[in-house]
Amino acid sequence: MNKIPTESKFVTVFNSKMHYLESGMGDPILFVHGIPTSSYIWRKVIELMNHKGRCIAVDLIGLGKSDKPDITYSITDHVNYLTGFIEALNLKNITLVLHAWGSLAGFTYAMTHQNNVKGLIFYESYIRPVLDWSMLSLPMQELVAIVNQAEYKSKIANTDYFIDSLLPRAILKDMPKEGVEIFRAALAETKNRQPLMQYLHELPTGSEPQEVTNLMRDYSHKLEHSSVPKLMIYGVPGYNTTIATVAWARDHLPKLTIADIGAALHFAQEINPTAFSEAILEWQEKILVASSSLAAH
Repeated sequence: MNKIPTESKFVTVFNSKMHYLESGMGDPILFVHGIPTSSYIWRKVIELMNHKGRCIAVDLIGLGKSDKPDITYSITDHVNYLTGFIEALNLKNITLVLHAWGSLAGFTYAMTHQNNVKGLIFYESYIRPVLDWSMLSLPMQELVAIVNQAEYKSKIANTDYFIDSLLPRAILKDMPKEGVEIFRAALAETKNRQPLMQYLHELPTGSEPQEVTNLMRDYSHKLEHSSVPKLMIYGVPGYNTTIATVAWARDHLPKLTIADIGAALHFAQEINPTAFSEAILEWQEKILVASSSLAAH
């Protein structure tokens, strides 16, 4: 089989350029990363899946190679820019693959444009509001405890401390040096760390800004009543996703398939892209193809 090339492209959204990787043909499969990573995190998965669709991995606004306009980078900003990105590329019949903080924007888009969403895939994502500290995993409790200390806030805002010291805690093996440098470069200047600082400000702990809680509560309620086919990928141990969250999803989300891909922490796309992509491809074959056939009749 000939290798399908992956292209680096840009599209203008609200007068800013948003970068994305694209590979393959067919219905779009849109990959949305978390913070402070970028489309780079999806490169291995795309290579394993681009024979099954038009794989597109976006750099959220302010991250990766996307422009860094002078905005707050609130979750509302990410929702607006992701929606604008989808509209700029005129993407139809989308399968969304969501990771971490990017899931808030992805779920919001999906639940307000259900007729344009073919399927929802999510990993280490926020599927329900965090209403109490006890709902957080132990790794997330540790992260929040660190980033809320004044001395560490200053380090994160003015140095590469997050990339060098905190990000490695979320992966089971060393991140490739190239990846570390890519993430570091996007945050090289203090002014470019605003997306990271805003994310940490809004990070769900049970006492985050009401805007975030309301957003998650709204799309979570819609997810509980949505007929869009869903795939939840998780690993043990997880970093953000707890077994209680997996159980909640199983009990509350219709048309849900759950795939356990083993030890993963926060970046299965990096340490086990084969298991990650195989879970998606198997689900696509069994669920999405079957759903399409039923719709045709």
